[in-house]
Amino acid sequence: MRVSLCTIARNEERALNGLLRDFRDQNYPHNKIEIIMVDSNSTDRTHELMDEFKETDNGFYAVKVYTCYGSNQAAAWNVAIEHATGDIIIRVDAHAQIPRQFVSRNVFNIKEGENVVGGGRPNICANPNPWTKTLQAAEESLFGSSVADYRRPAAQKEYHDSLFHAAYRREVFAKVGGFNEDLGRTEDNEMHYRIRQAGYKICCCPEIISFQHTRSTLKHMISQKYGNGYWIGLTVGVCPKCLSYFHFIPFVFLLSIIGSLLFWIVTGQPVLLAIIAAMYAMFNMVNTVGAFILKKTLNPMFLILPFLFPILHLSYGVGTLVGLIKLPRWKKSLDGSSQRRIEEVKQAVKNNTVIYDEEQVEVL
Repeated sequence: MRVSLCTIARNEERALNGLLRDFRDQNYPHNKIEIIMVDSNSTDRTHELMDEFKETDNGFYAVKVYTCYGSNQAAAWNVAIEHATGDIIIRVDAHAQIPRQFVSRNVFNIKEGENVVGGGRPNICANPNPWTKTLQAAEESLFGSSVADYRRPAAQKEYHDSLFHAAYRREVFAKVGGFNEDLGRTEDNEMHYRIRQAGYKICCCPEIISFQHTRSTLKHMISQKYGNGYWIGLTVGVCPKCLSYFHFIPFVFLLSIIGSLLFWIVTGQPVLLAIIAAMYAMFNMVNTVGAFILKKTLNPMFLILPFLFPILHLSYGVGTLVGLIKLPRWKKSLDGSSQRRIEEVKQAVKNNTVIYDEEQVEVL
């Protein structure tokens, strides 16, 4: 089976070299792998690195580089998918690391009869030091980040609502089309919802694993959490069924703080705020101790975790609040173009042809 191994990147020159090295090291026959890379109009050396890799003879069936002038990840992924010619299309984030068996293990499970496969996606540190390891511990904690099943390796085959780095039979995109370009961070949730609605199962396989680099600074992590929450708020107006109630826990936490503060101001009774603070402090300390135990470390920087957790939660919650406030105006601005793109990508995959729009895509 021919595989289209796809990645998109915007200003990822620091991470891209490692991922391209992982592509080169794959043990699946290179003459059956098509590499597709989409540069989202980077201003650093990302595009140059892609071109250099294209010119290097690694025995791949083909190496293709495109530029997407769209404004988000969904637009770039659509460019990659509509140009893919493989029987299997694999999506890998540029800020990732994959083992040498990654492609072959995905192909094996597709051949076993699955239509969409992937595996756990734990976090790693690109530049490990006490501070970045602390950020990683916050990101990996169920309390600090997410309870999403795909973040942790599976013990056995499991069927999930979503996966991160996933492999898809070509027919999946031929049936459901491309990504919704109206969405900035939740395009995976919406796409996988449509895939499930079309009757496909999303299989998490224990032998498949990939890794995602943790944000290396608190500023970037806060920005990431805020953006995630913001798009959760907006996605309520587009595809509420693709979201879980877990996505709204930080928002509910924020509302509980605001509500208890207002109750204190109106009644002069701080009891609600005290109860919420006590409950949060309990979970906070339990998860901080758990981080020390799970990581088997005495890293003193972990003592900052009780302060990091509320920062991340409130960043996400504020993002959701802002998204919900902006939702009515944002929804009115939608012009239906993303639905047309979904259909265009569907037809491109069906026909195995390339859509060339000079205003959006520059073929290099």
